[in-house]
Amino acid sequence: MKSYNHYIGGQWVDPAGGEWFDTENPYTGEVWARIARGTESDVSRAVSAAKMAFEGEWGSMNPTKRGKLLVRLAELIEREAPRLGEIEVRDNGKLIAEMGAQTRYMAEWYRYYGGLADKIEGAVIPTDKPGIFNFTRYEPLGVVAMITPWNSPLLLLTWKLAAALAAGNTAVVKPSEFTSASTLEFAELFEEAGFPPGVFNVVTGFGAEAGAPLVVHPHVEKVAFTGSDVAGQKIYEAAAKKIMPVTLELGGKSPNIVFADADMEAAVMGAISGIFAATGQTCIAGSRLLLQRSIHDDFVKRLVEVAGEARMGDPMSPETHVGPITTRSQFQKVLDYIGIAKAEGATCVLGGGPYSGPSTKGSQFVAPTIFTNVRNDMRIAQEEVFGPVLSVIPFEDEVEAIAIANDIDFGLAAGVWTSDIGRALRMSERLRAGTVWVNTYRAVSFTSPFGGYKRSGEGRESGKEAIKEFLQVKSVWIAQEASTQNPFIIR
Repeated sequence: MKSYNHYIGGQWVDPAGGEWFDTENPYTGEVWARIARGTESDVSRAVSAAKMAFEGEWGSMNPTKRGKLLVRLAELIEREAPRLGEIEVRDNGKLIAEMGAQTRYMAEWYRYYGGLADKIEGAVIPTDKPGIFNFTRYEPLGVVAMITPWNSPLLLLTWKLAAALAAGNTAVVKPSEFTSASTLEFAELFEEAGFPPGVFNVVTGFGAEAGAPLVVHPHVEKVAFTGSDVAGQKIYEAAAKKIMPVTLELGGKSPNIVFADADMEAAVMGAISGIFAATGQTCIAGSRLLLQRSIHDDFVKRLVEVAGEARMGDPMSPETHVGPITTRSQFQKVLDYIGIAKAEGATCVLGGGPYSGPSTKGSQFVAPTIFTNVRNDMRIAQEEVFGPVLSVIPFEDEVEAIAIANDIDFGLAAGVWTSDIGRALRMSERLRAGTVWVNTYRAVSFTSPFGGYKRSGEGRESGKEAIKEFLQVKSVWIAQEASTQNPFIIR
């Protein structure tokens, strides 16, 4: 069994408290590694290393050289992507097809932001003040704390880290206690790429013991977090006490809206992709399927047929469609919500409980589940389940579809299926969501900003917009000649 230590200041460091904890394979239920259990002492050491790097070699490095290091890191990621993907599958139980694609694709973020590193430009401001030269400059914040979830550990870290490093910051990462191994394996690449010690640090452990001290540490200048809205709110509150900026990518309850004029087969596949891909364990899950009444029954019939053919089993097998739920607590939560939906009066037309079969080993499988007769005010339609559970809600027209879609505390994403370009544009304008997909679902890119409205978050990741999340702007005023004006009035 492999034991993992913290990665601090370019070195592998034993936990200060001398304790490790086990990490399990969700598919087999077997313990396969030990992870260092971090404490406030470990966090302080990591933040000090990051601060030293920021004030030293990394902070004085020119942006072009920083960019080249990021491009070199991208090359190493491409080399190691298959291995990193397999580690993630072992840790979180998601499909190798999905995790392998993610670890390969994440190299593009480092390459993209490597190119942006030396293109962060201020401006000369034409002011109304004679004899004064005014310009702006963008500067890094300093040490950034990054707290990442268990569903896509490395990709969601990448969405934060690539932009933060390109902007000139240093990082301390606290990955989920359920999926820390891939982040620690990833840390090995930084030394090989040539990054100075302390630029990238990893402290593992539990939220209360390692995550909370990291957020409130006085030398942390920003927090970038992906996780639940409840945890995000706590981080936001803690950051507010420090007057500290945050980037929060939180939960979702995304509507996937199908109109009668849509391509039926494409929309059925899009609905399945939206909720059953990644076992529904994704913040952008299209967990509310809004169907125009005239096609409701036929669509549900076809949806049940296709979803019922999904193969469940070993996530390492390319033949598997749906893997296990990542954690035991999440497995129970999904089952609890299925019970809540039934008690609320929703009709279960597929699944509805645990799944066991010849290709499943552990006990953390939930059958793909579809509920009809769902009202939008039901808990199953309002609260994030984070599992393979779909609520089907009928609507009459565009007005009702918008009303239902927006009647939610979340606003991360939405899908629209229609052959009417005018409708597509109207819906994309009126939906209160950070991402709107039309005739597709779950498309993301390093070139396009991602983030949420309402309780789905604050700030944006990816695209050019993301790099500004890790910068602060300074205005510089230079008088061309010494002034003897009245010193008691504003210039």
